[in-house]
Amino acid sequence: MIFIRLFLGCVLSATLLSACDDAPASRTETMVNLATVQSGPQIQAQELEGAIARQPRNASLYARRAAFRLDAGQVAAALQDINQAIDLDEDQGEFYFTKARALRSQNRLSATLAAAEEASRRGFSSPELNLLVGETQLAARHYQDAIDQLDRALQQEPDHAGALFYKGIASLALADTAQALQYLRASTARDPRQPETLHQLAFLSNAYRLPAEALVYTTRGLKLAPAYGLLWYDHGRQFELQNQPDSALRCYYRAIRLDTTLYRADYRLALAAFKQRQYASAIPHLQRAVRRAPRLPNARQMLAESYESQGRAADALAQYRLLVVENPGNRHWTYKVWKAGEQARRLRPDSTFRRRAAIEPLAPLPQRVTPALTN
Repeated sequence: MIFIRLFLGCVLSATLLSACDDAPASRTETMVNLATVQSGPQIQAQELEGAIARQPRNASLYARRAAFRLDAGQVAAALQDINQAIDLDEDQGEFYFTKARALRSQNRLSATLAAAEEASRRGFSSPELNLLVGETQLAARHYQDAIDQLDRALQQEPDHAGALFYKGIASLALADTAQALQYLRASTARDPRQPETLHQLAFLSNAYRLPAEALVYTTRGLKLAPAYGLLWYDHGRQFELQNQPDSALRCYYRAIRLDTTLYRADYRLALAAFKQRQYASAIPHLQRAVRRAPRLPNARQMLAESYESQGRAADALAQYRLLVVENPGNRHWTYKVWKAGEQARRLRPDSTFRRRAAIEPLAPLPQRVTPALTN
């Protein structure tokens, strides 16, 4: 949602300001003077509370506060405000656009599209509305619908960096890499300060074995966002492709420190450790990688063999069984299941052996006519 926040935020404020300017003259003297606001959307929202208390039926005030709250990340409060604005004035299309933005922040895709459609039906039209709908369709994996909406945004504003970015991502999803590169390059040419665009370009450059090109993008991106884990992964990958493994590993470690969900960095670290037979070090990286991406090449096999090398036969057996499920009919994995199972059984205590509990010595036979049980 980087571009949604960036490109929709400014237009939303401008739209709602114009809506407030249309308020009757009798109300204008109580409007908040934004020149006196200290800073930040949260403070701006607080500044509106007095005006709302004086004019509780002014829909534009609620809509304005909703926009500020949304920019401040207070999504639930923003949604409550914009619903109040719609209850007071249901004919303002821009109110539904604000609602769509709030719903998208909650990842409610169907509701977002419904609110956006209502905004359009009530006369609201802008590249940002088409961008929001296109991005939402993209999130829903309706790729052609997304492209149609993004094309509309670009017809209205041909240099819209956000629309170009999302069209590049849609092209990637449709496996049209050449088009994706074209749109992503066009996006970063128009807005060179977007780390996400630079990450996508670096990732694709590495995928095409163009590490020198990737280095340009990662260097620029890390200056803008030094704590962005994905860019550190891309940076490490270009080092790896240029046969600088130590530098690559340092970048991968930094990437997962910044973002523990980066399974590709874990996978690369595991590969390096496994090749050096450092199986204990490889295991935690492989565990995280396999949990997030079970089909990574040879990842489950490496995890199983790493467990086996560390004497963790039961853990190895569980992974080999999954390999049999993933590769039905593969005799090698069937054999490994049998072998790991045998190892696990040898390591397991004999389930047929039972140690007798210590008891008092038995009394002489003649006295055991009516034995009594005691606690």
